[in-house]
Amino acid sequence: MQIATWNVNSLKVRLPQVIEWMQKSNCDVLALQELKLDNANFPIEAFTSLGYHCVFNGQKTYNGVAIISKLPIHDVYMDMPSFDDPQKRVITATINGVRIMCVYVVNGESTTSDKFIYKLSWLENLTNYVEESLNKHEYFMILGDFNIAPQDIDLYDPIEWQGKVLCTDEERSAWGKMINLGLSDSFRLFHVEPKNYSWWDYRNFAFRRKLGLRIDHILINDNLKSIATQCEIDIEPRKNERPSDHTPVIITLNV
Repeated sequence: MQIATWNVNSLKVRLPQVIEWMQKSNCDVLALQELKLDNANFPIEAFTSLGYHCVFNGQKTYNGVAIISKLPIHDVYMDMPSFDDPQKRVITATINGVRIMCVYVVNGESTTSDKFIYKLSWLENLTNYVEESLNKHEYFMILGDFNIAPQDIDLYDPIEWQGKVLCTDEERSAWGKMINLGLSDSFRLFHVEPKNYSWWDYRNFAFRRKLGLRIDHILINDNLKSIATQCEIDIEPRKNERPSDHTPVIITLNV
């Protein structure tokens, strides 16, 4: 079973790329972030006509998350139960016995911004939700655009990024609290080498120059860790014409 995450930075713009990638990759489940469209405009038929199931939690212009699956989707929950948030950033569902939480974490903008304070509060509430979910489900993963580079190895230039949003001590501490609940960064189970990135700025030929960050992640509990066989970053979609600035991350499970 293959499960992937991809911030598509506008599903309206990237829909043909998403469908093409799903068909070429033979992925079973794809979690999407940054849809940038509301539920009324979600392209349901584009997926269902090809045999996919889909659930979504959209928002006009900003945010929005979805799960697309070849397999039936059960027990869907929108948002976080203990956090009243108008921004649509979380959707959770069960597929083939695996509880999947798709998240689009707040960016934070800058350390002096109110959005940064909001990000830290949001992450605290997310961690509580993850802890509750871990206690309820045998197989659990949280995946998506975390807007956090956990270690310096996940940055093309740690000195340039030191103290900036996406890699501050506060954000990395929040990441650590979540990991310490009993989760593993699935990509690092299989890859310990540097220069593996999932996001590249559109500016300054960043992708061509390999100036990226690894901020898209798949975190898994111990039961999934025992059956995970691979986790890869597929950089090919970033080469598309009008690509997302992110690219898919895919985990393979022996399910």
